[in-house]
Amino acid sequence: MKKLLTTALATGILATAATVASAGEIAVIVKTTNSSFWQNVNKGATAAIEGHSDHTMTFNGPAAESAIADQVALVENAINRGVSGIVLAPSDPEALAPVVKRAYESGIPVAIIDSGLAEGNEKYYQTFLSTDNCAAGEQAAQMMIDSVGTSGKVAVMSYVAGVGSEIGRVGCFVKHIGESSDIEIVGPFYSQSQMATALNQTTDILAANKLVGIFGANEPTAIGMGRAIEQAGKAGQLTAIGFDGNADLQDMVKSGTLLSTAVQGSFQMGELGVNAIADLLAGNEITNFIDTGVVMVTKDNIDTPVAQNVLY
Repeated sequence: MKKLLTTALATGILATAATVASAGEIAVIVKTTNSSFWQNVNKGATAAIEGHSDHTMTFNGPAAESAIADQVALVENAINRGVSGIVLAPSDPEALAPVVKRAYESGIPVAIIDSGLAEGNEKYYQTFLSTDNCAAGEQAAQMMIDSVGTSGKVAVMSYVAGVGSEIGRVGCFVKHIGESSDIEIVGPFYSQSQMATALNQTTDILAANKLVGIFGANEPTAIGMGRAIEQAGKAGQLTAIGFDGNADLQDMVKSGTLLSTAVQGSFQMGELGVNAIADLLAGNEITNFIDTGVVMVTKDNIDTPVAQNVLY
């Protein structure tokens, strides 16, 4: 149930921090800086900070989404240097929870974006901004069923097992397929968000199975999947649906390699995340969940404003 939170509602420590630290650095820490998706989050955060002249913004992340210890260290460093607030996309729901708790205990408000923390840690952050990943997974699954029918094999190319966004996105895709069809799921397979790994995995899966469809659940995975399909000469021979919306994936939609790609509001995650922290520091009310949305981009709608507003 969505409820209003204020700085005073969080704890006395946080309320005091909001008064004392009314200006200062807002640290935006994402899963990796080596991704167009996360660079688009940076663009949104940069746009937002221009409206808050009393704050500065820093943007950082590890070299890879799988470098979880490096991301923990970045949050530790932000706390140690006394930032005013943190916008965090946690790479691991368990590993990042203790350091978010430490931020809370240090009086530093945290906005979680994209992927949630493990259940039971909700009191340590003040708002969660994300695509409704379960709803997005269900949309992708229904589009798959509408395209391929209710039988055959569909492979699922995932990224990092157990990440909050992956649990909703892939879990609900698989569940919806199972409840709504007789399609056999092949996988999921985990690329660790490495494009080359996804390419190699998809190449092997295409060779070993007669697929009617395939789903690539995040940007590097979907790119690797799409390139494998093209290299195998199977573009247009099976229904491929990706996730996220960089230039490579847009080209694959236009060429017909992908039927569609589900695009999150990554710009909005950065923009609204920074605004949420600034609002908290100013003593304003924010909601505890902000839906940043998803658009199923196809060849038919890719040039429309609704798609262009989320592509990057």
